[in-house]
Amino acid sequence: MNKVSISEVVDKLGVSKYTFKIYFLIGLALIFAGYNYMIVAYTMPQMSQEWALTKIQTGSLSSWSILGLLIGGLSAGVISDKIGRKKAFAIFVLVYSVLTFPVYYVQSFEAFAILRVLGGIGFGGCIPIAVTMMSESVPTKNRGYFSASIMAFYVLGWVVAGVVAIYIVPLLGWRVCYLVGGIPALYAFVLMSALPESTHWLLGKGREKEAIEIIKRMEISSKGQASDWTSETLVAPPPPNKVGVSALFSKEFRKASIALWVIYFMGSVVIYGINGWLPTLLVGKGYGLVKGYSFAVLQNVFGMIGSFVTGYVADIIGRRTNVIFGWIFTAVAILLLGYATNQWQVVICGMLVGMAMNWGLSGTQPLLAEGYPTEFRNTGVSSAQAFGRVGGFIGPIAAGFVQQIGVGFTGIFIFFAIPAVIASFVAFYMIDETKGRSIESIGRAKA
Repeated sequence: MNKVSISEVVDKLGVSKYTFKIYFLIGLALIFAGYNYMIVAYTMPQMSQEWALTKIQTGSLSSWSILGLLIGGLSAGVISDKIGRKKAFAIFVLVYSVLTFPVYYVQSFEAFAILRVLGGIGFGGCIPIAVTMMSESVPTKNRGYFSASIMAFYVLGWVVAGVVAIYIVPLLGWRVCYLVGGIPALYAFVLMSALPESTHWLLGKGREKEAIEIIKRMEISSKGQASDWTSETLVAPPPPNKVGVSALFSKEFRKASIALWVIYFMGSVVIYGINGWLPTLLVGKGYGLVKGYSFAVLQNVFGMIGSFVTGYVADIIGRRTNVIFGWIFTAVAILLLGYATNQWQVVICGMLVGMAMNWGLSGTQPLLAEGYPTEFRNTGVSSAQAFGRVGGFIGPIAAGFVQQIGVGFTGIFIFFAIPAVIASFVAFYMIDETKGRSIESIGRAKA
């Protein structure tokens, strides 16, 4: 048998039951993560009233977990590149779960903030690992779809959070929503037993026998039988000159890193700011708790659709063009929502905003995963996402400040349209296309 790369094996097998097993195992963890993150947006009005918070403090309720996302993102890359994708992923799921349910007992703004920062470390670790694992587990021609659409599960968690809040908050109060958030702790143990490790990571660590065992399972799932593999059959690309965080800003990767960091920063200002504030803004506009929350849930349903569609389109028209379009679409949709004057305009424009901003941010995921070699791929993904969380942390607080100076409903959405425009310009001038290139070739093409 001739020497082949893992990408060649996966490309030949195509999408199989094995592919979807990984997809849904990771996806379910992201649903839980999305719920635990977004439940804050649906309990903000009650917490703000109970603790007599200012607008800026209210906005910061969503920002504390994003600070944790930043810490988790920074640590996830280094940890998963060292101990493996599967083990790190399960650990971060456990972290966000066990640190969410104690919020039920908090009696102050300060205690809430501490728990959300710590719990956010789990969210921040899960997301980049999920994107990296999908990019390393699927055929080249389908990589854009799977690595982008995996974020749809995270957005589905936002939808679940809204539905749960609509029924639980009026009947049992806001605190019970956080008890529900502790359930995924059990799922971390399911991941440890059922989720396969990345074959790219195993081969990069010299663990050929384990990589071959997983490849055999892929083959059996796809064609019913496995080939006669040996340790000498698989070929790994030569290691890069540098690894770790310092490699991200070496000569070969500096331009891509700067572009991806800026795009993710601007996108996070938009998506975390709008999602953090929209339920409260709609309640304040007179739609009432159930109706305001329902509008926000509907927005996230369309956000989920945007996350699914963007990966499919990226595999057709290319990652760069898709991201440029996604952020222009986002800016236009946000402005339309800001100028909406009646209920139906709010509903329709809100759906467009949900679809567009998730189209833009999820469409960026393939670019993150395809920008770096296996040895520090997840470091690259997680570092860009972690820097983006700074924007996610600033967004809700800045939006609170902008409201406090009296810009009104329209003004706050003009504020959110600006970073979307910046993201599209950065993608236009600084991003190189990676469509159709194997995982092994992308990182080394620059070296």
